[in-house]
Amino acid sequence: MLQRCSIFIVWLFLVACSPAPELDYLPQDAVILAFGDSLTHGTGAGEGQSYPQQLARLIDRKVVNRGIPGEVSAEGLARLPEVLDEVQPDLLLLCHGGNDILRTLNMQTMQHNLQQMIDLARARGVQVVLIGVPKRSLLLREEPLYAELAEQNAIPLLEDVVADVLGEAALRSDRVHPNAAGYGVMAEQVNQLLRDSGAL
Repeated sequence: MLQRCSIFIVWLFLVACSPAPELDYLPQDAVILAFGDSLTHGTGAGEGQSYPQQLARLIDRKVVNRGIPGEVSAEGLARLPEVLDEVQPDLLLLCHGGNDILRTLNMQTMQHNLQQMIDLARARGVQVVLIGVPKRSLLLREEPLYAELAEQNAIPLLEDVVADVLGEAALRSDRVHPNAAGYGVMAEQVNQLLRDSGAL
């Protein structure tokens, strides 16, 4: 038992010390697709204050917002191929699944749908960044499947930013949506992740 615990501790250390997956540099004319539901759309904030719009101003790159409020992952999966073909992005910012969680839909199905979205993007040569969403609980914590997907696909994951924002009353418009300041925090965190991963 002691040996197993020691192996597990070493494994945790190695995971914690593993470098984040790197991204190819995004030139000035690169196109970024922000795809998701109301968290991408910017519900709860005014015009021009969604996280994709604030991100575009931070990084001086084109960021296309394709968030649809209320959409579940199965609907997003059905919609994504046409959007990818229309936008032809260099990078996909994928923030989806929140409505599956709120409606207590099957998490295995949601994980499969997200994996399919990642596969669709990669088949077109599009890099992917995953943005995690909190699970349903009294304590806002990220749904673990996002970390699993990021590890399995060796893609960058923006962890806990939505949970952290929704945990601060000054940063949210209601219990499931940020306000303009909250979306600003999301944009700053995405900006930092892109810089840390070599994309900017």
